[in-house]
Amino acid sequence: MKFFLDSALVDEIAHGLEMWNLDGVTTNPRHVQVSGKPFLTAIREIAGLFQGTDKPISVEVNPHHSDHRDMVTEAVKLAAISPNFVIKLPATEAGFKAVAVLKEQGIRSNLTLAFSAGQALQAMRMGADFVSPFIGWKESNGEETRGLIEDIVAIRDNYCFATEIIVAAVRNGRQVVDAAVAGADIVTAGFDVYRDLFDHPYTHVGLARFAAFWDQTPYE
Repeated sequence: MKFFLDSALVDEIAHGLEMWNLDGVTTNPRHVQVSGKPFLTAIREIAGLFQGTDKPISVEVNPHHSDHRDMVTEAVKLAAISPNFVIKLPATEAGFKAVAVLKEQGIRSNLTLAFSAGQALQAMRMGADFVSPFIGWKESNGEETRGLIEDIVAIRDNYCFATEIIVAAVRNGRQVVDAAVAGADIVTAGFDVYRDLFDHPYTHVGLARFAAFWDQTPYE
């Protein structure tokens, strides 16, 4: 499974690349707002961290766009900034159409804000390179999500679509593991989610015990 970081903070991304071998990054308007930087400044700085790699960076078009032609126009401009950029488009009729148009132009897309297997299927049919089902929001609303991911994976595999599945809006390590068990290609999560995933209190308990034994044993 590939690990993407869901962030627009350069320091977090740089740490993840160095220490965690991140496979890519996803951003959204909230992440960019948190960075405190203008949109174009933020995404250009992120792109600088990925120069010389083929790791994807998902950047989102203006969410106010409701016409696929406006989405495509902005997507073309964004894609020209960096070869790493993958354009995030919403799971709407206009977004699906924009995916198909961009596919014809050789521009990669990530169909985002997907909450059903039907939306994911249409993203695949239209040629999306990635589709991002959101699970954290659904679970907060009391909905089961592991079955959703399994359904999307099965649909993709049944028809040999080339789309990679990014499990998004991940809130904890259990959701990361569930996505992996369900067969998703990628999970994208925040910095603290990964920190918690890679840590366990028993590891520290064990280290403390081993250190005590080490200190009581001659080295030579």
